[in-house]
Amino acid sequence: MWSMELSIITLNVWGIPFVSSDRSARIRDIAIQLKTGNYDIVSLQEVWSENDSKILQNMTKKVLPFAHYFYSGVMGSGLLVLSKFPIVSTIFHGWTVNGYFHRIQHADWFGGKGVGLCRIRVDNDRYVHLYNAHLHAEYNIKNDDYKTHRVLQAFDTAQFIDATRGDSIVQILAGDFNAKPGDLSYGILLHISEMRDTCNSDLITTYECKDNAYTSKDALDKNSNGQRIDHIFMRNSDDKVKARILEYKLPLPSRVPGKRYSYSDHEAVQVKLKIEELQEADITRLLKNSHYECSRNVYYTHSNGFKATREKKSTGHFYVADNLLQMALINEGITVCEGHLKQLHRDRIAYLCVACFLLIGFLFMSEFPATYVYRTLFILLKLIAFGVVLYCLFMGTFWNLIERHGTMSGKTAMEIKLSGLQLAESESYGI
Repeated sequence: MWSMELSIITLNVWGIPFVSSDRSARIRDIAIQLKTGNYDIVSLQEVWSENDSKILQNMTKKVLPFAHYFYSGVMGSGLLVLSKFPIVSTIFHGWTVNGYFHRIQHADWFGGKGVGLCRIRVDNDRYVHLYNAHLHAEYNIKNDDYKTHRVLQAFDTAQFIDATRGDSIVQILAGDFNAKPGDLSYGILLHISEMRDTCNSDLITTYECKDNAYTSKDALDKNSNGQRIDHIFMRNSDDKVKARILEYKLPLPSRVPGKRYSYSDHEAVQVKLKIEELQEADITRLLKNSHYECSRNVYYTHSNGFKATREKKSTGHFYVADNLLQMALINEGITVCEGHLKQLHRDRIAYLCVACFLLIGFLFMSEFPATYVYRTLFILLKLIAFGVVLYCLFMGTFWNLIERHGTMSGKTAMEIKLSGLQLAESESYGI
């Protein structure tokens, strides 16, 4: 009977040139860890420097000879995959909404973010699909301007995984999702893709951890426990193959040995899987036991995450989609999109009103030439006013339409998915 063990690690390396502390040294220390031979597949995020990507690939190529860096946007997607096994094909799927170009301090838009797929041959005719993703960051928990972006990115990624499963025996999604268990984007990504979170503990944290050298005092004052936003999800879709979790852990120490700094401001996550071929008797037994009582009245609450009035009863390793939970999540996602579209409409009116007001002022200023003493200042003011007019016109027209169409693309896709789930639900109950 065929079987194998597979070790996967994911890490946001925090590799922002000129910004990230100790970046060059940390990249080499990370490479030293990766070349120990403890990992079969490596999923890295925020490898924003092409030179850092080359360093990681060159230093690990003896044990991880296959690699792919996903190029995208201005800075590159930041996504790098290293593998012990051959990467036979790759796809990068960019998201329709991806932050704001004018918020340079956040820079997510410049990365051209999306989800990268590596099709990896782990045996002669057996393939594993590794999906690497880094969703938009949450910069302000009280006023999160990017919640809609993350929700749409999560749904888009889930749809992409579902559409590209193909003949792969196992699908693995590993990355920095900037979403905690209980967040809407986490629920959509996990349940719409019909995957499984490999972590089953509420005590694990991967970001702003108290022992990390880069966690600020302000972050610890707000939340001394940190948060879990780096995840590895998995699912096997081949009914003749079973994948089970042998081990989940944070493999790297809190500090680089002998150094004062950590490997990153995030913690690495490692999962070991056991993939084995099922015997005919096992398949029959699992099929027989895969029936479950469907939960009714599923709803979503911001404080508690996802709840149901009756717990789902299920055995076996086959994932059976809970249509009602998926419908609840999508309904909440549609509501978020509708609120965002209303905000975009208000923004459009505000930008155009400001542009018109400044344009009138600019024309008024042109009618009254300044004296020689104030001429330079007057010209400078006119140039600034004209620049602001152009900016407001761009934001109220072209950029507003780009943002609106990107949101509408995700919203309509959610509505179609919701209709399909409602149809399946009505047919299953003979409604």
